[in-house]
Amino acid sequence: MRVLPACCILCSLIASAASLPPARLKNLNLRVAMRDGVRLSTNVFRPDVKTRVPTVLVRTPYGKGADLAPTYEPFIQRGYAVVLQDVRGRYASGGVFQPFSQEGPDGYDTLDWIAAQPWSDGKVGMIGGSYLGIAQWKVALHNNPHLKAISPVVSGYDDYRDRFYSPGGAMKLGHRLLWMSLNLTAPGFTPPAFDRFVLHLPLRTSDRAATGKTSEMWQRSAEHPAYDSFWRSMSVRAQIDRVHVPSLAFGGWYDNFAQSDLEAYSALKAAAEPHRVVIGPWPHNMSIKFPGADFGAHSSMPVRAMQLDWMDYWLKGKSSALIASAPVKIFVMGADEWREEREWPLARARPTRYYLSAAKAANSIEGDGRLSSRPPAQQPSDQFVFDPRNPVPTRGGSVCCNPAVFPWGPLDQRPVERRPDVLVYTSHALRKDLEVTGPVRVVLHVSTSAPDTDFTAKLVDVFPDGEARHLTDGILRLRYRDSLEKAAPATPGKIYRISIDAGVTSNVFRKGHRIRLEVSSSNFPRFDRNPNTGRPVIDETELRKASQTVYHDRSRESYVLLPVIPRK
Repeated sequence: MRVLPACCILCSLIASAASLPPARLKNLNLRVAMRDGVRLSTNVFRPDVKTRVPTVLVRTPYGKGADLAPTYEPFIQRGYAVVLQDVRGRYASGGVFQPFSQEGPDGYDTLDWIAAQPWSDGKVGMIGGSYLGIAQWKVALHNNPHLKAISPVVSGYDDYRDRFYSPGGAMKLGHRLLWMSLNLTAPGFTPPAFDRFVLHLPLRTSDRAATGKTSEMWQRSAEHPAYDSFWRSMSVRAQIDRVHVPSLAFGGWYDNFAQSDLEAYSALKAAAEPHRVVIGPWPHNMSIKFPGADFGAHSSMPVRAMQLDWMDYWLKGKSSALIASAPVKIFVMGADEWREEREWPLARARPTRYYLSAAKAANSIEGDGRLSSRPPAQQPSDQFVFDPRNPVPTRGGSVCCNPAVFPWGPLDQRPVERRPDVLVYTSHALRKDLEVTGPVRVVLHVSTSAPDTDFTAKLVDVFPDGEARHLTDGILRLRYRDSLEKAAPATPGKIYRISIDAGVTSNVFRKGHRIRLEVSSSNFPRFDRNPNTGRPVIDETELRKASQTVYHDRSRESYVLLPVIPRK
């Protein structure tokens, strides 16, 4: 089984495409030479016309197939050539798969090859999701003159923060190993169950547990747990000022890359070229519905039609409703409506503190943890024991890439909240609707018995019937409390003020609902387990318990900082 590329996600959005006639002209498995002599297998589909035409390029590690998928037919009907290419080292293409370094140069050379063809007018746009999207960002750094526009879907723009680690320095273990097990297995190897290979120790050999072979990609990423020069050298995020190609990006609140998709737009919005971003109530596969959570029939978006409009503007010079509209389109959950905005984050958002408090203890949903807009008085701290042998399980949220084994989305968190190692803080029932749209941050005063550990935070919408719907979450590896660039051991027993990046969301907490914050030290296998030893995690096999304390008194306030949108 292989992970479905996000380009296939769009099928349900253009149901009429399947009835269109096939492309009239096609050339399969052309061998396109790269600068180092490696040849990449490439399919070309184009309308049967005498004039030169613009091109839509799709570069994929998931297999280009032997024919044109119905989702691409609208481009042929609109007068575009469609070029599908297996990336280096995958399927029919030559070379060795080296995702950290290959997509920029190979994409550039492919653009030059397209522009040199007798049927090409020299103008190229790129589309595709997930890996196909990051391949667009990588080549966009090089500013090939033939690349006129891109449209990445659920892709993010940074290898460290999106694909391997988190903004808090913990590894996105389940995501990475699951993707590898679906796509990079040794011949004849059958991966064990997901629940087995994510528990494998040491992490250095987790690649063999998941794929049956040693992966250079895994080894190099595991050897660089900090955001060092290795990651910066390949990061689009770190070099975003070099991107001068207009982008139309799509993401989902329950996709692993939503925060990065929005940050990419925010970094680019001051550029001369207009950029656009659309975020809906979607997971990584936008066509899959969530069990038990329905955001309405209008929660979808005509992605392909918007991409056609985008390419028509940049490659054909036609007018575009997208260019005339607001640059940010977000779906506000709770209100279940689309809204157009001029910027991200929203300038009118008011950072609002909700303070943690507990008169006795906040352990589990049975505790008396509270969230309040008023700072707490003097009160005792909360304690729990983090045992990495029995970590708090991931339950939904922004995970990837196979919901059959790693469920995603707005799942009810009450089974997690019954654990004594989860601190639960809940507000009173709201007297009126409260909208939260933007980045969520959690500030805690903490101490630990370990030289290194983790602290997690999760924002939850509690319905009147008790359902506790996941909104967004995050983690901080304590060694990275000051900087992702350099680890610093903790002093056991010392109190630290830490800040947890808990991701992004847009949600209206309805009247009668309650705001909830969960605090713990694990969210596994979304993130890897901290062994609590302070030693390098990659080779660690010993797992120790850690005694954790969260302080929330007058001199050591702990709170969640919510971007509250004022009522009109």
